[in-house]
Amino acid sequence: MSTPADGLVIVDKPGGMTSHDVVARLRRLTGTRRVGHGGTLDPMATGVLVVGVGKATRLLGHLALSEKEYLATIRLGQATDTCDAEGQVISGAPAGGLTLDAVRAAMAPLTGEIQQVPPAVSAVKVGGTRAYRLARAGTTPVLASRAVTVSSFCLRSGRRTGDLLDVDVAVTCSSGTYIRALARDLGDAFGVGGHVTVLRRTRAAPMTSAWRAPWTSSRTSCR
Repeated sequence: MSTPADGLVIVDKPGGMTSHDVVARLRRLTGTRRVGHGGTLDPMATGVLVVGVGKATRLLGHLALSEKEYLATIRLGQATDTCDAEGQVISGAPAGGLTLDAVRAAMAPLTGEIQQVPPAVSAVKVGGTRAYRLARAGTTPVLASRAVTVSSFCLRSGRRTGDLLDVDVAVTCSSGTYIRALARDLGDAFGVGGHVTVLRRTRAAPMTSAWRAPWTSSRTSCR
């Protein structure tokens, strides 16, 4: 029986799979349980998921601390209980009249070194239990804010549908930053609610995805 090779696998995770699903599949393919990932992606999210096999799992802790880049669509006018499109709409207010200049202005305070409260449905532990487990059990977890760095939060384009405004954004941020929380906080800035409808990670540390959405350039600079 051959010994599984050690190394990093860069997976372009499809939507609908959890990061654990990817790890489980690679465990079957490689024949070893020594497989882990370097940074969870939400089930609805797609893109770069770095997976370590064998001795390479030791590198994942270093990668988890690295900068990441995302492309996302934020819907303003509706808030959901998960801060993304997989959740239930819990509130909302007309956002169709917002200008893109106003949205850009509201993004500025969410850029730089900020204090961010993770979404209630997240893997953050509260008293030793994952927040999403508490939320699904009907308990509203109380999550403390934590310091994160959003190096770049750029608006690329926007589309209005009735009372809703969808904005396409590019984000460069530190590990531990929740794009869903940025969407929530952007919606809260206008009192209209916000959530993520599309999320793709294009870079994790030096690992990148060649795919680019048609509404983006090849860089996340706001210029």
